[in-house]
Amino acid sequence: MQFLGYEILPFVINSAVQIGASAISADSPTVEFGTGKYYALCGLGGILSCGITHTAIVPLDLVKCRIQVNPEKYKGIVSGFRTTIAEEGIRGLGKGWAPTAIGYSLQGLGKFGFYELFKSVYADALGEELAYTYRTGLYLAASASAEFFADILLAPMEATKVRVQTATNAPPNLRGCVPFIYKSEGLGGFYKGLPPLWMRQIPYTMMKFACFEKTVELLYKHVVPKPRAECSKAEQLVVTFAAGYIAGVFCAIVSHPADTVVSKLNQDAGASAGQILKKLGPVGVWGGLVPRIVMIGTLTALQWFIYDSVKVAFNLPRPPPPEMPESLKKKLEAAGKL
Repeated sequence: MQFLGYEILPFVINSAVQIGASAISADSPTVEFGTGKYYALCGLGGILSCGITHTAIVPLDLVKCRIQVNPEKYKGIVSGFRTTIAEEGIRGLGKGWAPTAIGYSLQGLGKFGFYELFKSVYADALGEELAYTYRTGLYLAASASAEFFADILLAPMEATKVRVQTATNAPPNLRGCVPFIYKSEGLGGFYKGLPPLWMRQIPYTMMKFACFEKTVELLYKHVVPKPRAECSKAEQLVVTFAAGYIAGVFCAIVSHPADTVVSKLNQDAGASAGQILKKLGPVGVWGGLVPRIVMIGTLTALQWFIYDSVKVAFNLPRPPPPEMPESLKKKLEAAGKL
């Protein structure tokens, strides 16, 4: 398999086949919800969904990063592609694919695996009625908690990726750039972008999961002409994709200023987040928003589609949108509020 002239070992896909081939059998029993195996397979779904999608859009991500850090040269998405190809050839669009594949696979492991874990833990702590009543807050808390740890896994490869794509003095590949960063900045060079990464990714992920969960609920309630239980798995996956795209548009807008800071921070080794914000100003932080909306909308939709497909393939429990507990219904009816 080749990507823009590079030989790529599809390690993510091969790992999925080797780790869980037996679980895909149609005769395999449903994995029990909340078990270690359940969370491990959810983490595997995250690895596949994030690793594959982020690697696939490396050319668009590269142009987006260059628009953010050098808007004088890269004036827009079309101009960015033309300039990059003119100077570096078609292979230049693939710069940064290796740290992207590794970093976002690790991030997906934490993002989706920990989300499922924290959502279950927090729901158990609240109890059935409160978990339903405050379910949006539950989604926000679980996703924020998951992303906190996911970004720690992502940060070293994110720093490497941005340096490969935007710094003219950095080696143009993973094997050269990692020792380059370590030699010049030490271990801290891989994590100096972690605080702004949290600033970008935590709001993004909170929006991604909460908006997705609520959109799925609303689509089945107001748009899909039949109950979820009567929909085929293929129809359910179409709803998943649509809800994922809607969530992705909002994610891109919410997290874009911090994304610009991360790109500039990893390009300029001596700058701080505050200095970059001051330099960019309130308008500069929105550079590259349009390509990022296209990128993140498509990315988020595909991630949810792949993740849900992995759940289907591994026969994992896929609970329907939440419904009001009977005990809460009776309480509201007795109080005349229902």
